[in-house]
Amino acid sequence: MKFLNYNICLSSRTTLMVILGALISITAVAAVLKVDKKETIIEISPVDAWTPTKEDIAYQDSMFKIVEQTQQDVDTIREAIDVIMYKLERIDYENGTWDSIRYVKGGKIDQSRSE
Repeated sequence: MKFLNYNICLSSRTTLMVILGALISITAVAAVLKVDKKETIIEISPVDAWTPTKEDIAYQDSMFKIVEQTQQDVDTIREAIDVIMYKLERIDYENGTWDSIRYVKGGKIDQSRSE
């Protein structure tokens, strides 16, 4: 590379030392210099929170009642399913006694039912 009528070899030791020295000195100067920072104050205006109207409160109450009624219906259905499962797992005999069984697919009871 030719610069101001000088042949400069970029891979020579002197050139690398000059470039490294320049980088270190620029970094040192940049670290020492202090730049005045202007503090910006942002004023936040108070925001009014949402205040529900009478219609909003009535709507929320009706939604709560719907959710509560649905939960009660689900609980009732769950109890009915438990009673049905209990009756399905119980064998009543003519003399009033009963046995509790668990149905296992492919088990002894399943094989006797399919014959």
